[in-house]
Amino acid sequence: METRDKPTTGIRIYVKSGGCSGLSYRVEFVDQIDPKDEMIEIDEVKVFIDSTALMFVIGSEMDYVEDMFKSGFSFTNPNEKGRCGCGESFKV
Repeated sequence: METRDKPTTGIRIYVKSGGCSGLSYRVEFVDQIDPKDEMIEIDEVKVFIDSTALMFVIGSEMDYVEDMFKSGFSFTNPNEKGRCGCGESFKV
């Protein structure tokens, strides 16, 4: 967020249809707050959760992971019933 060239309110988590298993996690910067989103604050970062994704991600843990091959957010979701082989999508 600090490297963006415009003010950022936080990040937004939502779920999109698609992928081998049917759903995939998405994270984007928030420039304008949607009053329907749920908001939590973690280490002074505002995290907004899309109201339609809430039932899919409730109880989940999100972490930012960096290793030699990639960097990005990872999700541990107790609601998942399965994941595709590449790990990019899930089903509940």
